[in-house]
Amino acid sequence: MRPLYDTEARLTILREPSSPSDPQALALGALGWVLGEQSRADRFLSLTGLTPDDLRASLGEPATLGAVLDFLCSHEPDLLGAADALGVTPETLVGARRGLGA
Repeated sequence: MRPLYDTEARLTILREPSSPSDPQALALGALGWVLGEQSRADRFLSLTGLTPDDLRASLGEPATLGAVLDFLCSHEPDLLGAADALGVTPETLVGARRGLGA
């Protein structure tokens, strides 16, 4: 009997692209990426002046979400890394910043 799938084949996991039409969702995803590495998270908090408590309290505010995207837009390696992790183009993240209107 033949197996249902080839155990020697390489598998590719396809991920659904993020919806570039929702700037808040993109900004929250970007924040998750920023906070995923301690040195980057520390740099974000230092540059924005936010404390972890301030960040938690203001997660839904356009100014805070805008600060996340501003942080990425000001450092190209971070912008490229976040875009790749979120499955969007860097231009989509820049556009999300404008879409927040903050």
